[in-house]
Amino acid sequence: MSARVLVVDDDPTVAEVVGDYLRRAGMEPRVAADGHTALRLAGTWRPDLVVLDVMLPGIDGLEVCRRLRDARGEQALLPVIMLTALGGEDDRVLGLETGADDYVTKPFSPRELSLRVQAVLRRGAAPGAGPAAASPPLRSGRIEVDVASRRARRDGRELSLTVREFDLLAFFMSHPGQAFTRAELMKRVWGWSFGDQSTVTVHVRRVRDKVEDEPASPLLLRTVRGIGYCWDADPPRAVTPPVISNP
Repeated sequence: MSARVLVVDDDPTVAEVVGDYLRRAGMEPRVAADGHTALRLAGTWRPDLVVLDVMLPGIDGLEVCRRLRDARGEQALLPVIMLTALGGEDDRVLGLETGADDYVTKPFSPRELSLRVQAVLRRGAAPGAGPAAASPPLRSGRIEVDVASRRARRDGRELSLTVREFDLLAFFMSHPGQAFTRAELMKRVWGWSFGDQSTVTVHVRRVRDKVEDEPASPLLLRTVRGIGYCWDADPPRAVTPPVISNP
């Protein structure tokens, strides 16, 4: 069955062009012109991915993304690609921190957008597909990642991760002790040789928020000065000073 993609944009021309390119790529697009309709369709039509404009009538795209992430079940994990004319760095970071998996600015190439949609959908493919199905779960201290079922746990509790957050965590845990630049992560996790590298920075921050005891002082997903980031499979433990009794 072809992937369902919900295109949320109040500009009918943009929605039509995006829909045409997605349809040519073998996907099934459906259009929503406002945030309320988008949320309703996300719950009833159950798309596989949402292309979401930020500037919408009623509630904007950022709020739509927040509500999707705050929802329960599959809606909370629904991949979201922001599509917006707001191209400043602060706007991109805000969109990513709200929970978007990717951020494409207008004017944009419909073909590039279609390729990015396909890349995100491939990353979030159904469990059991391909060689990953035979891979044993990855374990690192209190963190466990099952690539086949695309589930991650910390102390036995399931983590709520977006598609890209899961991919990034699984990649790091598959390569413990290795340092990667943001450009390398962009290519190996996102599958792109182009793009805004602040996407990586924001996703690293979001993963830390979910796996670290103290995200501001990470021990697992460390920053390697002058290079990028590294997963430490054997982080240093806090040392408790000895208790010295009075003589």
